[in-house]
Amino acid sequence: MNMIVDTLGDLYSTSGFAGLTISSVIMIGVSLVLIYLAIKKEYEPLLLLPISFGMLLTNLPLAGMMSGPSNGEVGGILYYLYQGVKLGIFPPLIFLGVGAMTDFGPLIANPRSILLGAAAQFGIFFAFIGALLLKHVIPAINFTGAEAASIGIIGGADGPTAIYLTSRLAPHLLGPIAVAAYSYMALVPIIQPPIMRALTTPEERKVKMEQLRPVSQNEKIIFPIIVTILVSLLLPSAAPLIGMLMFGNLMRESGVVGKLVETASNALMYIITIFLGTTVGATASAENFLNPKTLGIIALGLVAFSIGTAAGVLFGKIMYKVSGGKVNPLIGAAGVSAVPMAARVAQKVGKEENPTNFLLMHAMGPNVAGVIGSAVAAGVLLSIFG
Repeated sequence: MNMIVDTLGDLYSTSGFAGLTISSVIMIGVSLVLIYLAIKKEYEPLLLLPISFGMLLTNLPLAGMMSGPSNGEVGGILYYLYQGVKLGIFPPLIFLGVGAMTDFGPLIANPRSILLGAAAQFGIFFAFIGALLLKHVIPAINFTGAEAASIGIIGGADGPTAIYLTSRLAPHLLGPIAVAAYSYMALVPIIQPPIMRALTTPEERKVKMEQLRPVSQNEKIIFPIIVTILVSLLLPSAAPLIGMLMFGNLMRESGVVGKLVETASNALMYIITIFLGTTVGATASAENFLNPKTLGIIALGLVAFSIGTAAGVLFGKIMYKVSGGKVNPLIGAAGVSAVPMAARVAQKVGKEENPTNFLLMHAMGPNVAGVIGSAVAAGVLLSIFG
């Protein structure tokens, strides 16, 4: 009998149940909530599901899936996959796929869109400054410059860029920043419309914009080459993201490497998404996630996203005035990236005011400009704090 009791005791002591703590139980609960949101509510499920399951795996006691090698033992599988994030490999590969799927035609047809994309990045720098000053309001939440930069990039509503910058500047904050960034991206249709309506008049929302001019294939081929050269020369730290984004787009527009485009925009992108999401979620251990800073990140991320939306709309209002009422300010909200959801929201809000309005293609200009803008903003922050 004693032998049976001792055996059961040994079995229990080596099981994960013996290692459960209040913190790990809370984190398992958080991951289950996120899994629910990804599956039932379909909040960015392509990334939220891997992130939340990675969070679940890393908080299971004694599983050691994120443990590094030690004492001659190999590390956990997620530890090795995480090197793709740590070394800055996965986010640029995601950008390769994004580039292969993106049509920059609306931006080329209306180059002024780049200004709206740039204006919407204001939220990044506002949140960056806010994160630095937060310690004067709540002393328990004290962010360094690198951490504040990583938080501010949430305002760009660009998940791979946020992960890329954070992995270089503040890898210990990857979990909460990724969760915040993708949560707000999923909530674009809820967060943006009230801000757009509050900052515009019905007359402004009714504006019908002129049809965009056709863009030739030569223009579409030259565009990614020129952007890569200019941005990389001006801001070398942004070259990994911009270079891969434009390479993917060049493959698409060249029309001669269809198989490569298909691979980059489908198989490769989905494979990297699985690895990226799972390993980023696995950085959200209890000790990294359950602290006052996480609350600050969640709050500042929302502020950054909201300010970015407002700045885009306000700049759109300036363009409305300057153009004599030919630009609908709503398209400025699409400058926060989040392709193509933000553009669809601009279309939806505009159509509510004028059922004959069709803003989608006009909003795609600032929308894709926002992708470039957030990558450039990340490059600026990386050059300062990297």
